[in-house]
Amino acid sequence: QVQLVESGGGLVQPGGSLRLSCGASGSIFRVNAMGWYRQGPGNQRELVASISSGGSTNYADFVKGRFTISRDNTVTVYLQMNSLKPEDTAVYYCKANVATWSSGIESAYWGQGTQVTVSS
Repeated sequence: QVQLVESGGGLVQPGGSLRLSCGASGSIFRVNAMGWYRQGPGNQRELVASISSGGSTNYADFVKGRFTISRDNTVTVYLQMNSLKPEDTAVYYCKANVATWSSGIESAYWGQGTQVTVSS
């Protein structure tokens, strides 16, 4: 019913930048909060940043000052990543809290993930 599609991952050198994008589509009545999570090798999935439907943002301490989350409409979210470090290497997942036309109930949906590798 709802699909999230991420793009923008890749290989970048330390200190470089990448911009991730995530778009939601399907039988969407309303998209509320959206966010980015990541899962590195051997680690649990962790919150990177989130943004409410009203534009309020929240960041993990390890990305403050380096990453910026934004939305340009109700169904697309971005993550601008600057000053990347090798420890930022992970699969990055988009998450959206979506109410569908069929149920009207808000549920969490996840994208398939996009690999970000920071290495020289």
